[in-house]
Amino acid sequence: MSRVKEERVPLLEVKDSVKDFPGVRALDKVSFDLNAGEVHVLVGENGAGKSTLAKILDGALPLDEGQIYINGKEVHNLTPAKARELGINMIFQEFNLVPYLNVAENIFLGKEPTSRKIGLKLIDWGKMVEDAQRLLDMLATKINPKALVQDLNVAEQQMVEVAKDLSLVSQIIIMDEPTAALSSQEVDKLFEIIKQLCQQGIGVIYISHRLEEITRVGDRITVLRDGQYIGTLPAKGVNIDTLIQMMVGRQIKSKFPWEKRDMGEEVLSVDRLTRKGMFQDVSFALHQGEILGIAGLMGSGRSELARVIFGGYPVDSGIIRISGKELTLRSPKDAIKQRLALLPSDRRREGLNVLFDVTKNITIASLFRFIKRGWLQLKEELRVAKEYKEKLDIKTPSLKREVIYLSGGNQQKVVLAKWLCSQAEVMIFDEPTRGIDVGVKFEVHQLMVDLAKQGVAIIMISSELPEILGVSDRILVMKQGKIVAEFPRGEATQEDILRCAA
Repeated sequence: MSRVKEERVPLLEVKDSVKDFPGVRALDKVSFDLNAGEVHVLVGENGAGKSTLAKILDGALPLDEGQIYINGKEVHNLTPAKARELGINMIFQEFNLVPYLNVAENIFLGKEPTSRKIGLKLIDWGKMVEDAQRLLDMLATKINPKALVQDLNVAEQQMVEVAKDLSLVSQIIIMDEPTAALSSQEVDKLFEIIKQLCQQGIGVIYISHRLEEITRVGDRITVLRDGQYIGTLPAKGVNIDTLIQMMVGRQIKSKFPWEKRDMGEEVLSVDRLTRKGMFQDVSFALHQGEILGIAGLMGSGRSELARVIFGGYPVDSGIIRISGKELTLRSPKDAIKQRLALLPSDRRREGLNVLFDVTKNITIASLFRFIKRGWLQLKEELRVAKEYKEKLDIKTPSLKREVIYLSGGNQQKVVLAKWLCSQAEVMIFDEPTRGIDVGVKFEVHQLMVDLAKQGVAIIMISSELPEILGVSDRILVMKQGKIVAEFPRGEATQEDILRCAA
């Protein structure tokens, strides 16, 4: 007598999910499932609906239509608290940390270990630091659990987010761009931890724009485009070109749109620049039309160097020159006057006012252009904002839309528009494609090349070595606050750079 094989019930199942925002349908009848012990990768361009689906599962957004099942049982009115009870936890793309608390306090916020003393239930601060250290050791990071989060760089904050999630009891973990700011060694360690989680039966939803890593970590890949389900593929042996075409609806012939250019005069130079505790004796020159790549591991001093050049930190010693003129930059305002621009790695905290609309964010660094006789020329401001919206293809239902509601890629385009509007002659791009999709990455790279062709001098700081190698005319490598190597284009490999940086 034959037996009917029992069908395995998915750990998570989403059926025909719909989510509407003013002027846009973010999810249109999207279905998705996750098995226990599986890594199901979710990919798509910015605005495809990936983060919207993740926030619905985390309880941060209500579902307008559709059903959600956990272990075969339908779940109604999912909230963040209910998601935690069900064992659904999420590492957000945009950090969910309290800057003025320390690392240990952030990791255990709302679930602090306690002990009873003199009849009172008090927070056990020693145990909290000890437990935080154990989680940080798992991630092989040297972050001090007593350090304030506001003093950490973006990559370190990302590791704190991961540690915070590991401190929770989970059956489903959603990771939204968890490696966006991490070095290759940190990515390897995170993948080891994901493998251990899956061996415990935990299901992982993994959202990433780094296509080269998803075949390493994923079991299945689901593609979304414009809020719609496109298809699901096994991760093993997937064709990346096919995946890209599914994501963007078109072929991208070249990954990096580099073109040979003639370099102009020297426009920026730094001579023995030092900021104690960050970097020391840094010297280099940058020319018109040049894209200078700066590579290095977390803590190498790359981002801190960018902020000093932009006037964000005071310099302890050394000289900054623009077109041969020695400068004293006391603030970013001074840098902007010298036609300098910085696209920071943390665009939401440092590059945008997310509660302002698109127009205000585009014009904020060059408002003087729109003031006549003491009055702000609103029509001219709106006209220029519209021009950059069209030029960069910023997807927004209105120029009056607050930036907080835009996707990550469109937020990055708004930051770009701000500095294009300022007519900067030296632009520093710090992790310019962090957390944005392959289609927008190509657009950002093309824009950088086009700017360089127009004579703009560019410094590009990136943790993605293919990006450094593919876009740069020249590459500097930083290690422990010093420049340790320099490579002309075409004379370095990823292994060469890592060997110098490690």
